[in-house]
Amino acid sequence: MLNNVKKIMNSDIIYNGGDNMSSYDTFRNQLLENPEVKKEYDSLQPEYDIIKALIEARKQQGLTQKDLSHITGITQADISRIENGTRNPSLAMLKRLADGMGMRLKLEFVKK
Repeated sequence: MLNNVKKIMNSDIIYNGGDNMSSYDTFRNQLLENPEVKKEYDSLQPEYDIIKALIEARKQQGLTQKDLSHITGITQADISRIENGTRNPSLAMLKRLADGMGMRLKLEFVKK
């Protein structure tokens, strides 16, 4: 089930509109009606928020993964793994990535 939830979450990041969006949203919403899937989906949200923020920031800066790798010294493969959810970055690595994009990392706790 975890792999199915991760596929949904990855699709949330990749999809940003288009003809298939309506059918995807319907499919996702049907899956999320299952309490077990919803619980797992919600538990992974913070990880995917970080991934989404990294991808959006990198693209806003007009950088490829290779460009960001060159700037930060973090391998392109590691950046790719972070962005596809197969590697959990340390706080220090996230700070390096932010610095490489001329940004600062902001972390906040919010009420549930």
